[in-house]
Amino acid sequence: MGLSLSADLALRERIMERLAHLRDQSGGTITRAQLTDFELDGERRRLVDASRGIWNPRDLNTTLTIVSSPDGPYDDRQVDQGYFIYAYRAGSTDGDNRKLRAAVEFGLPMILLVKLQAGLFVPIFPVFAVADDRRAHHFLIALDESLRFIEHPQNLSEPLKQYAEHVTRQRLHQPVFRASVIRAYETRCTVCHLQHGELLDAAHILPDSREGGLPRTSNGLSLCKIHHAAYDQNLMGIRPDHVVEINRDLLEERDGPMLRYGLQQMHGSTITLPRRKVEHPDTNALAWRYEQFKAS
Repeated sequence: MGLSLSADLALRERIMERLAHLRDQSGGTITRAQLTDFELDGERRRLVDASRGIWNPRDLNTTLTIVSSPDGPYDDRQVDQGYFIYAYRAGSTDGDNRKLRAAVEFGLPMILLVKLQAGLFVPIFPVFAVADDRRAHHFLIALDESLRFIEHPQNLSEPLKQYAEHVTRQRLHQPVFRASVIRAYETRCTVCHLQHGELLDAAHILPDSREGGLPRTSNGLSLCKIHHAAYDQNLMGIRPDHVVEINRDLLEERDGPMLRYGLQQMHGSTITLPRRKVEHPDTNALAWRYEQFKAS
């Protein structure tokens, strides 16, 4: 016998609260080991299936976790309307899909795990199954609660479509971008080497509003909150040869230890780069951004 719907929802909320803490500590990722041996209220609980992409705990009324892998066998992708498609398990219309179908009916929140690499995921939650397309053999997944209540998600008006795509970019692309960048820099600020994931951001080099400002690792820098703010405000620049420069006026200020040690002493230092060359910051992007710093 499964839990009542209210108890089911309460358990999911506690799971997600704990999962958010683990995710934030690491800078946006969660490991398979953490998902397999998840601790909640002093008890161990599995959050992912050992081999399948859908996890349906016996005591819950609907699916808890779905996994999307870019190299997996299923056609999981973001759709034009801004909803995420999650394919049926191959060769099956029922089976594991039965509890995911129940998730459409009951509206209980789920966890989407986007695979970054073997054993490492970006958890996105809460997400909601909102439609079951039996003809196309897939479900539509809303990546934000606001998208749950839009009628006819397969046939959106143009304004709603634009809204859904905007929300989905924020809820899917940005967390994956942040996690990818912070993982590449081994969960540390590239300028000051701070290693607390919850205090790190993935800063765009080229803004996402500019052509080429794509959410990919080579267009990002792992920066702590203060260095991210300084970079965005052009109070700190990074040259194409990876040397840090601090705004001249800021260098001459006399304020306190945060200014002195947090910013002024970074002037002339060299940033720490990812181990993999393919993940190094794009030189042309750094050059463009450095010109913006000098012009300011």
